[in-house]
Amino acid sequence: MIGTSPSAEASRSIRKVLVANRGEIALRIMRTLRSMGISSVAVYSDVDANMPFARYADEAVLIGPATASESYLIPDRILDAARSVRADAIHPGYGFLSENAAFAEAVELAGMAFIGPRPDSIRTMGDKLSAKEAVALQNVPLVPGSDGEVTNLDDAENLAKAIGFPIMVKASAGGGGKGMRVVHDPARLREETERAMSEAQSAFGNGAVFLERFVTQPRHIEIQVLCDAHGNGVHLFERECSIQRRHQKVVEEAPSALLGPALRDRMGRCALDCAKACGYVGAGTVEFLVDADHNFYFLEMNTRLQVEHPVTEMITGVDLVEEQVRIARGEKLRLHQEDLHIQGHAIELRVYAEDVPSGFLPSTGTLAIHIAPEGPGIRVDSGVEQGDEISIHYDPMIAKLCAHGMDRNQAIERLKRAIDEYHIHGLETTLEFGRFVLDHEAFVSGNFDTGFVGTHFDAAQFRAYLDQRKEGQNWAAASAALNAENSKGPIVTSPHGASEGSRWKRRHSE
Repeated sequence: MIGTSPSAEASRSIRKVLVANRGEIALRIMRTLRSMGISSVAVYSDVDANMPFARYADEAVLIGPATASESYLIPDRILDAARSVRADAIHPGYGFLSENAAFAEAVELAGMAFIGPRPDSIRTMGDKLSAKEAVALQNVPLVPGSDGEVTNLDDAENLAKAIGFPIMVKASAGGGGKGMRVVHDPARLREETERAMSEAQSAFGNGAVFLERFVTQPRHIEIQVLCDAHGNGVHLFERECSIQRRHQKVVEEAPSALLGPALRDRMGRCALDCAKACGYVGAGTVEFLVDADHNFYFLEMNTRLQVEHPVTEMITGVDLVEEQVRIARGEKLRLHQEDLHIQGHAIELRVYAEDVPSGFLPSTGTLAIHIAPEGPGIRVDSGVEQGDEISIHYDPMIAKLCAHGMDRNQAIERLKRAIDEYHIHGLETTLEFGRFVLDHEAFVSGNFDTGFVGTHFDAAQFRAYLDQRKEGQNWAAASAALNAENSKGPIVTSPHGASEGSRWKRRHSE
């Protein structure tokens, strides 16, 4: 049993939901709401007035200017909008106010359902130190580290000596890779700790940090959980999230090539113990680090829907947003652990508007051409259309490109095809970086960790890879021309196996 609330038996009607978010996740939530016969309400900033999510919603309310701090991050404006349209519930999506306990509390006090966990669960898991304390009571394994916050550089030095180097310095609050430093050299500890404190203060308004032993060659594995208010909980297996840049995920897959059935079961049960530790209700994700010896350690719990949730949906057939809504209505889980099985393999590439060779810097501008791939096993979650602007004000994600196959090899090949058929002009993207990952022996073999980018990628190496791709495309084009002129002669094929007419050639050879 996960834990019950005083109102566990109560049910509530949800006929209209305000989605307190934007872009692809807002649109993705609204589509499930429509399939459930529930009306959706969009909130939008002035620059988002014509975005797909705002047009798709049954109703839309302007909440402020482009800057998120003046629109999507102001709870009162969201609540006023919800009251004005008489919404029954608010779904926060991910990012923005999704892990703001005070906002969740305000939603419930306003008489609406918050489609997410309880405020106290958000508070507990939103602070890394309180999260560690809570899960420790459930005997969840933790990385050796400090017992509490570190605010003094002298204390940091003494603790680091006791824990042992290398050391990971982490902000107590927040996430997204901010306020994190890996320190290998004891002489640099004070400087890096001071930088982490400053960054955490700037990003989260809280400069406290804590120290952990840095796990070498770690895999980043997360477990999706669903828990209702009646004490029932299930896990929906794992997602492999080790391909990262700047501590942020770029490629995710399910299941992980690392986990066997026994380890998967142990980690799944441990994730449910973490949910139990904070009386969790709703959809959540427990993140772990797995070392080279297959020991796993609690990292954090994300009390919201994850960006990468589509790969879990593809291998289980479960619509996580629908389950979130059902749980918020007070329903018991329809799912039982023994009935859940992994069906094939799924991989997701986050397609960002970023200049990869320049260090993944944002590439803002207009989507002059945006034509998404289709075909068997392909899913594209996008919140933009051709002609839309990728703004400096928000996350530069264009789409989540997902492929599902009967096994990992088929999923890889389908995703390669989808990348090659994705037509984007007007700005730089991470599409070719995704192709680079899928082609790399370390990824294909499953022998990689969170250091993949640092170990296998640099700008010069990537440009050489692009040149090879270009050469292959030019060969394919020449072959096609020769075969067209001499249709009775032998067929000329590319030594690189590149398909003629690829969008890569058009993007990079013009």
